[in-house]
Amino acid sequence: MKGAPSRPEILSLFRSLLRVAHNFPDYNIREYMKRRTIDAFRHNRNLSEPPSICSAFSDGKSQLNVAKRQAVVYSLYAPPLRSVMEIQNPSMSS
Repeated sequence: MKGAPSRPEILSLFRSLLRVAHNFPDYNIREYMKRRTIDAFRHNRNLSEPPSICSAFSDGKSQLNVAKRQAVVYSLYAPPLRSVMEIQNPSMSS
């Protein structure tokens, strides 16, 4: 990598991970992905060393690629039933 990623690049990665999480058809997996993304970014919020920032950013990019592939696989085999959480609160379904 050329250097430490800029703030807009980091925010873009964060938004991309949340967007991909939204693509999971299963409520539990979707919510897990959202929580996992938010927790990881909070955990790495105070990183100040460029190598550790680059490493965390690189890990995030690889997680994004894995999540994209998994969202496709899950959508192929998703059960037709919605979660009880989605049935009770229709605004949660996408």
